Amino acid sequence: MNRKALVAAVGLVSLVAAVSGCGSSRPASVSSDSATATPSAPRDVAAPGAPLLSAPAAAAAGAALPLVPEPSEVTALGGTGYRLTARSAIRADGGPAATGVAALLTADLDASTGLRLPVPGGGAGSGTGSGAGSGTADDGVTLRLDPAAGTGPEGYGLVAGPGGVVITAADGAGLFHGAQTLRQLLPARGAGTVAAVRITDRPRYPVRSVELDVARHFFPVPVVERIIDLLAEYKINYLHLHLTDDQGWRIEIPGLPRLTGIGAATEVGGGPGGSYTDADYRAITAYAAARYVTVVPEVDLPAHTNAALTAYPDLACAGTARPRPYTGIGGPGDSLCADGAGVYAFVDQVVGTLAALTPGRYLDIGGDEAFGVSAEAYDSFMARAAAIVRAHGKQPMAWEDAAGGGLGPALLGAWHPAAQLPPGLAPRLAAAVRGGSQVLLEPAEHAYLDQKYDRQTGLGLSWAGYVGVPQAYDWDPGTFLRDVPAASVAGVEAALWTETLATPQDLESMLLPRLPALAEVAWTPQQGRVWSAFRLRLAAQAPRWDAQGLDWTRVDGIPWR
Repeated sequence: MNRKALVAAVGLVSLVAAVSGCGSSRPASVSSDSATATPSAPRDVAAPGAPLLSAPAAAAAGAALPLVPEPSEVTALGGTGYRLTARSAIRADGGPAATGVAALLTADLDASTGLRLPVPGGGAGSGTGSGAGSGTADDGVTLRLDPAAGTGPEGYGLVAGPGGVVITAADGAGLFHGAQTLRQLLPARGAGTVAAVRITDRPRYPVRSVELDVARHFFPVPVVERIIDLLAEYKINYLHLHLTDDQGWRIEIPGLPRLTGIGAATEVGGGPGGSYTDADYRAITAYAAARYVTVVPEVDLPAHTNAALTAYPDLACAGTARPRPYTGIGGPGDSLCADGAGVYAFVDQVVGTLAALTPGRYLDIGGDEAFGVSAEAYDSFMARAAAIVRAHGKQPMAWEDAAGGGLGPALLGAWHPAAQLPPGLAPRLAAAVRGGSQVLLEPAEHAYLDQKYDRQTGLGLSWAGYVGVPQAYDWDPGTFLRDVPAASVAGVEAALWTETLATPQDLESMLLPRLPALAEVAWTPQQGRVWSAFRLRLAAQAPRWDAQGLDWTRVDGIPWR
């Protein structure tokens, strides 16, 4: 039976049952209760006849599991599944990574079910008892880390039956992702039964990212950690922190005290701003790493630097107007002087500090919208800045504006809307890819989550058009850029710029429900994605958001409970 027929036959009924069994039905707490703007009904993106499941029994239990992102393969096993109770142990088998995932899963299940589940010593009792013959644990959940599991990077296998649940992975990230799937197989509130099912799953792209702008409005560590929890829940594995812009500089740099003493004292609208100490930044990266999320720091250069120039005016070219604190939307257009004395010592000091604080491989040097810099000076600056990043042991990341200018192999963020592509950018990007660069796709018309849902949305901007849930979901990264082969696409990023977003609730209401859509674009094989099925699975997520106290936007077009 193909996916569309299966959804039509049993999906709606089963999903309604799944949703009604979990979570609260309180109205969303949002800035607007608006309709999703779309010019026409989105197409089903899976090919007709694409298989959903790997066994004929799928229609009985696996067809409508409300999982986001949709796993690669789901097989219903029949039977009653596994009932989670206070006696259900969480077992870790395979070393410290498994133990760490078990600790996080135990805390998450405690919060959602109220059960303080026992955690025996690592490996004790794993795979024994009545469920062992079918690959399930004996009355509990076993997290099994096995480098020979064959699940691939970040992949996992999950088997649930009457005796328990076993999650197996070759690496800690895969084990963690499997635990997130298990959470979605249980109700949003209270204990419940995990369906008897076998899941085999792995990501489509290695980079699945969200860019969080803390420069336009500053957000303290606990808010960032709450966002990390949300990303991890949907198998997003990168947090791209936009740390500097015209409106504020948000990270301490030893030896440059005015960057935060002066440059961090502003934000859009004239608020108090703020910044992270090195201890704050280390806390964010450690919290993220425990959840298999890698932090990528971004310092935007040579433009979007008014906050830095206000602190250190000598970084601007001689004869230019002295910068002053900027609190508006957009920017004054000032840039670092590409051949100024001391500029590259400044870049080296900033990059060196961030490289030492950051365990991940990427460091972003920006490069977008440097309108006041000549093409020759811009290319020279970006090439030298990229060389500094490499000298500190990191791989450069930059916006696609920097393609083709001597940057060298880098990860390039492709953000321009198709209708606003600057002249000559497409061939430069194609040349950069031929030279070894990869592309991280975040096209504004699909992935900029600061854009309004529709004209009634109170928050956000609309320069790239309205971005409803269908727009976020209904596109294929593998074919999006004509001159960039699918093999050169590293992944997908959602961007949350904060010119109009000042509170944690603002962030949440713009992320939800669009973030899960982009998470599925980045994780699930293209042939496995169908809008008509996704909107049902998305609706089943709302009780989870309510249970976690998250704000979300109740857009039309989704059958919310």
